[in-house]
Amino acid sequence: MTDTVTDLKERLTATWTAGDYEAFARYLEAEAVVFYRRLHVPPGTALLDVACGAGQVTLIAARDGARATGCDIAANWLERARARARVEGLEVGFDEADAERLPYPDDAFDVVVSLYGAIFAPRPDLVAAELARVCRPGGRIAMGNWTPEGFTGQMFAIIAQHIAPPGMPSPLQWGVPDVVRERLGDRVGEVEMTRRGHVFEFPFPPEGVVDHFRRTYGPTARAFAALDDDGAQRLREALVTLWSHANRGGPGTTVVDSEYLEVIAGVR
Repeated sequence: MTDTVTDLKERLTATWTAGDYEAFARYLEAEAVVFYRRLHVPPGTALLDVACGAGQVTLIAARDGARATGCDIAANWLERARARARVEGLEVGFDEADAERLPYPDDAFDVVVSLYGAIFAPRPDLVAAELARVCRPGGRIAMGNWTPEGFTGQMFAIIAQHIAPPGMPSPLQWGVPDVVRERLGDRVGEVEMTRRGHVFEFPFPPEGVVDHFRRTYGPTARAFAALDDDGAQRLREALVTLWSHANRGGPGTTVVDSEYLEVIAGVR
């Protein structure tokens, strides 16, 4: 890799090892279950969860009888995922790995999934090639990708107004159907793309949600850390306004509807 790419990878690893992703992901697990159930994965299926974070989809698959493996660049969250698997008595493999260079042989998995994960790798064409390479012909690639128009896309746009761009394509481009088709190309046959709703639900008000993201979600934590006190306050105010305007929860709670693009592609 060039020095530029190496530097970017180091910064991305630092971003995703920051915060407390396991605590953050606990509030995403209900939607992860919904995403996984729609795939109708039979027991015994060899499944890879790319950019698995603390392993929520991997663990869901293992509980359902899949032969599940998860991989991520954040070694600390993989340790948390392994600990959860041990507590539950699940046989799951978790590997430290880059979505752009997966350490698995060709055609190793029946289903390759990535929920809000692989979209953050800096070279999307390599990601697309790797997802297809490790999935056997006749298998499936399944992704959940935040859309630019959805609430999460708006949140990322606000953060980008306050900090310098990270030097990589926007992860939200994975939420644009034409872009997804171009990236996957002729590696896949039929591709089904459906806009799905994701409900964020927290037992605290919008101000608490923003502080929760700041403590636990690596990209948000790093964004705040890059700003001086005045800049951090302006960012917090902008995010609290966004969450408050979108909130349909009652007093002391936050319920916000976001959107992602569900991608199901059959590998040739």
